[in-house]
Amino acid sequence: MGAVRDPEATKARIFAAATAEFAAYGIAGARIDRIAREARANKQLIYAYYGNKAELFSQVLEKRLMELAVAIPVDAEDPDGWIDRLMDYHAAHPELVRLVFWEGLEYGTGGIPHEEERRRHYARKAAAFEEAQAKGVISAGIPAPDLLFLLIALASWSTVQPQMRRVLVGETDDDMARLRQSVRTAARRLTGTDAPAA
Repeated sequence: MGAVRDPEATKARIFAAATAEFAAYGIAGARIDRIAREARANKQLIYAYYGNKAELFSQVLEKRLMELAVAIPVDAEDPDGWIDRLMDYHAAHPELVRLVFWEGLEYGTGGIPHEEERRRHYARKAAAFEEAQAKGVISAGIPAPDLLFLLIALASWSTVQPQMRRVLVGETDDDMARLRQSVRTAARRLTGTDAPAA
């Protein structure tokens, strides 16, 4: 009697292997045969499921972005807490930021696969900031989409540039705590939630 096929378990293994492969090598450098070997899956099955390498990359990245959205819902009314949670998530899952940067290197300013879905995803996050601005909880000095973009950059840059973080900031626990506080301070200033000077 042969082994029972479990398509969902196979897809999960493919996604895990593809995440590691794409995070390490990007779209151009990734190899489907390495993904198949690591996932213990047939290479032709990967093509049957996803069509091509670019589509597999796109689906992996979208899944990882949705996992982030579920794990760390945007909280425009608590920028400190949200930034902390976002920094912790990126530190624990550096592959997500790497995937996003590989996507940027691959597509540049051109369109990305499933771009409309991505726009809707981030429009919902920006809407939370617009609502907080309308309620007067945070400053409306920076348009909500721009504010979201800047806050994401603040929270993720330490993961994107670990070598520059080490060179500029240092690498001790005290250095990391100081940097976190600096990021929180910058976020508060951008959102207008910093306390006025006494």
